[in-house]
Amino acid sequence: MAEDTATLPPIAILGAGSMGGAIARGLSRSGLAAGGVTTTNRSLVRAAELDGLPGVTSVALETKPSGNTDAAAAAGIVLVGVKPAMVPDLLREIAPALRPGTIVVSLAAGVTIETFEQILGSDAVVLRSMPNTPALVGRGVTGLAAGSRADAAAVGTARRLFETVGTVVEVPESQIDALSTISGSGPAYFFLVVEEFTKAAIGKGFAEAEARLMAEQTFIGAAALLEASDHDPAELRRQVTSPKGTTERAVAVLQDAHLDDVFARATDAALARAKELAAGA
Repeated sequence: MAEDTATLPPIAILGAGSMGGAIARGLSRSGLAAGGVTTTNRSLVRAAELDGLPGVTSVALETKPSGNTDAAAAAGIVLVGVKPAMVPDLLREIAPALRPGTIVVSLAAGVTIETFEQILGSDAVVLRSMPNTPALVGRGVTGLAAGSRADAAAVGTARRLFETVGTVVEVPESQIDALSTISGSGPAYFFLVVEEFTKAAIGKGFAEAEARLMAEQTFIGAAALLEASDHDPAELRRQVTSPKGTTERAVAVLQDAHLDDVFARATDAALARAKELAAGA
């Protein structure tokens, strides 16, 4: 998390679904958005989910059709969180309202910086982001790529914004899809392992509630230990693995399954699909 407490300019989050809503909550908690945050959603029901957050104004487009352009016109940072197919139309809608120097950040998977810059014009300061779902609890990892007109100050401002919901990794846009296979899809890999570990515990005779508790808390505790430790994962694993003990026998089985190859193939498959989506397939 960032220690920089510099405040942020007014922020608009257009299409504040799960990820945009998580960012709005993080900004609200942080107190850094001194200029306020305006979020937009199509329906009153979705807009109501963000009502009452300190410093956040939640707008429903069904009652205020000009909500996107009004929010964009007043913002120093605009986050675009609508579905990828809706991005071009939204950009055309807000382009005339943007002030020179406004930072526009994409939350949309598969939509390139070039698309944003072409539609928004020569004054657009564009960045592309790839947050992940742990942002919902303030522990996200966000990949951040700068567009051709995003200078160090713009990148720093975007970094401060995303650090309200976790950590930030700056990458060139060419690595955004690869990053998505690790931090973006990674929570699903983790949840799958917890699922299977829970099934193994049930197979050993534990009730489902007990099995789930043991599996979840074991992984949560291990992650907390990793975060608190100066050691890397391999060393921590060695500390748990007594020579000729039960853990050593179990780890040998896992290593025989060639997990390195499994994870390489899984992330390769995710990357291939990301490229298909970017191509419109």
